[in-house]
Amino acid sequence: MTRTQTLGSGGNGRRSALAVVAGIVLVNVVGAAPAVLSGPGSAWFQALAKPAIYPPPWLFGVVWTLLFTLMGVALALVWLSDGTGDGDGAGWSGRRLALALFAGQMVLNVAWTPAFFAAENLLAGLVVIVALWPAVLATIWAFDRVDRRAALLLVPYLAWVTFAAVLNYQFWALN
Repeated sequence: MTRTQTLGSGGNGRRSALAVVAGIVLVNVVGAAPAVLSGPGSAWFQALAKPAIYPPPWLFGVVWTLLFTLMGVALALVWLSDGTGDGDGAGWSGRRLALALFAGQMVLNVAWTPAFFAAENLLAGLVVIVALWPAVLATIWAFDRVDRRAALLLVPYLAWVTFAAVLNYQFWALN
């Protein structure tokens, strides 16, 4: 069975659909969990000078939900890959590396909110997001070796992390 067939209809269609739903739910729950503990509603954050590029606050929830959803689909594609891959990183070892890198970048992603908001430390947030950027890039590279579609689904995430890093830097510089 080829990768294209993995997400197609037939006997594996139900398994594939469940994996995609599970990936989406998992990534959204893990990604949103830190926001329960702390976030932009604090008096500390409200008192900060906001950079000119700071978007409307409601946009963050919309963007992160979309990004986490794309990440969940990408994760499912890699999980379901049959190992034929397009590159030399295909097979179980390529999938294992891609999944490990994904988990590592998620740890950094989740660490940003407590570093920035809970610790009220703009520099700590900047350090975390600067570490997150190459972790996302490495994940895209590893996903591409397993399933190009999965890699492409992470490109908007890299773009947003780039923007968020610039935004975090501007918060630090202003405050």
